Amino acid sequence: MAIPSETIEQIAAANDIVEVIGSYFPLRRAGANFKALCPFHQEKTPSFLVSPSRQTFHCFGCGAGGSVFRFVMDYEHVDFPSAVRKLAARVRITVVEKRGAVDEDRQHEARRTLLKLHAEAAEWFHENLIKREVGEPARKYLKQRGITAEIAKRWQLGYAPDEWEAFGSWARERGYDVRGLIASGLVKTKDENDSPHPQTLNLKSQKSYDRFRGRIIFPICNDVGEVIAFSGRLLKDEEGAAKYLNSPETPLFRKASVLFGLDKSKRALIETNCAIVCEGQLDLISLFEAGITNVVAPQGTAFTENQARILKRYVDEVVLCFDSDAAGTKAAERSLEALLQNDLIVRVAEMPAGEDPDSLVRREGKEEFEKRIGAARDFFDYWIDHEIAAVDLHSLGAKVQVARRLAEIISRVHDPLLRGEAINKASARLAVPAVDFETLLPKQSRWAETPRESPPAEASSPGPRHEIAMLCLLALRDEAARNFLQVQNWREVLEQVPDAEILIRILESDLHPDDAASLNAFMATLAAAEERLVSSWLLQRVPAAAGAMVEEWWLGIRHRVLRRQLDVAKERIKVAKLSTGDIVNLQKQILDLQDQLHELCRPASMDGS
Repeated sequence: MAIPSETIEQIAAANDIVEVIGSYFPLRRAGANFKALCPFHQEKTPSFLVSPSRQTFHCFGCGAGGSVFRFVMDYEHVDFPSAVRKLAARVRITVVEKRGAVDEDRQHEARRTLLKLHAEAAEWFHENLIKREVGEPARKYLKQRGITAEIAKRWQLGYAPDEWEAFGSWARERGYDVRGLIASGLVKTKDENDSPHPQTLNLKSQKSYDRFRGRIIFPICNDVGEVIAFSGRLLKDEEGAAKYLNSPETPLFRKASVLFGLDKSKRALIETNCAIVCEGQLDLISLFEAGITNVVAPQGTAFTENQARILKRYVDEVVLCFDSDAAGTKAAERSLEALLQNDLIVRVAEMPAGEDPDSLVRREGKEEFEKRIGAARDFFDYWIDHEIAAVDLHSLGAKVQVARRLAEIISRVHDPLLRGEAINKASARLAVPAVDFETLLPKQSRWAETPRESPPAEASSPGPRHEIAMLCLLALRDEAARNFLQVQNWREVLEQVPDAEILIRILESDLHPDDAASLNAFMATLAAAEERLVSSWLLQRVPAAAGAMVEEWWLGIRHRVLRRQLDVAKERIKVAKLSTGDIVNLQKQILDLQDQLHELCRPASMDGS
């Protein structure tokens, strides 16, 4: 799928970059521009500049920069299409994407329909809770848990009636077919477990019914706030029924790759560089509403590799805040490997017996709970104490057994410094030499790092040489200079210059130096490193004698290209065993190149004559 360039330019024109960035954090006027502390690195003196005339931003401290689209991408940690859609929604512009192949069109339409169904279902569940008599028991339950009507509205909490086909009937009346409802996971059939693919079901012979019945509904959103699944909690425990029930895996929802609450908490995660991880939706909502906003919850009890990788984009440290029961302790252990594999620092905030984050923050308040988070122990301090609490260390057999368990856990640590620290802690608590304890680690952990797939690093190559950079600056900023370059044989010349690719891109584009929207649309086509370069050029002053300078730099580049071609031709003609025809052709080429070099003594004027 592709978003038309005309639409991108329209969205850029409608979104003033000062207003967009100013909605995230305060900007202070500095002459014609605006300044702020850079959100992408730590600094004490503002070096983050926003240009209202060019509609770009650039940080002279860390080099971040680009268009309004790039800012949303980097700040919100989303891809380009998501940034475009977010900015389009902000100014109420409809994004109609160019369609591709038939299969691609079908997938796009199916995804669009699923998103629409989930959004409407969330609203239906919410109205049941807030407005209808059927939601009264759920309202009473939530009130007992400290969830007010305002909080329920902010999180769009809902209620699924305790009926077999309440939702399905409502959805079919709105035009959704049974196959689509089954694909969404909101409706199921009796033999669903035998045939997980709705297209294989004999729908005529199967009775469909609602997946969620008699449950409080928590919408699950992706990181840009779109509803992609639901989690339902029983109002009262029933024998054989799970307290919590999640949507099944669908084209929208992959449980192992979603963190509940991330769409609301990601800014706080970045600012604190620390994530508080709790088990359930109510725990997270209670913490967030109490003002502890750097919080997420996995879809289940333990972190997966994908969830840990997502979290690493925002933070370096994680505080596990699971329940104090055996299940919470087990969840903390199961979360460890995924978190350590992503080089996250892990601490554990212990809950008092019988308490969870929800009850604790309501009883103690925000400040006391934050003290618990601040006092959270290093995972290995916590785990070592937990493992040896019920062990008689005077028994050699028991000591060896617990040492092996600890060694197995420590072997999951990839960072050599963290692993060494954990070994020292365990050996000290067990009163055995660290060297002896280390022999219990699996061989691979002791002698070699586990190969890890590194994310592709963006090349930090230096920018182009001075005259190319200046021509780029002028082609972006000065209409006359751009016009002069475009009437030259620029493609033939620049294709011979190693670092001129960015200048070729600028001259190929349909941008207009005096039109900020067209500049933003052009920058949206660039890689991040190129966009940073362009953003820095756009904030530089245009030299006063731009006309004369553009000719001078252009002639210098042409001269070097012709001289190099002439040297190559002169070397080739010296090669033995050339045919007479080859020699004649090379002689003609040499004479032509010499004539062109002589012509450079009479440069073209800015009007192209």
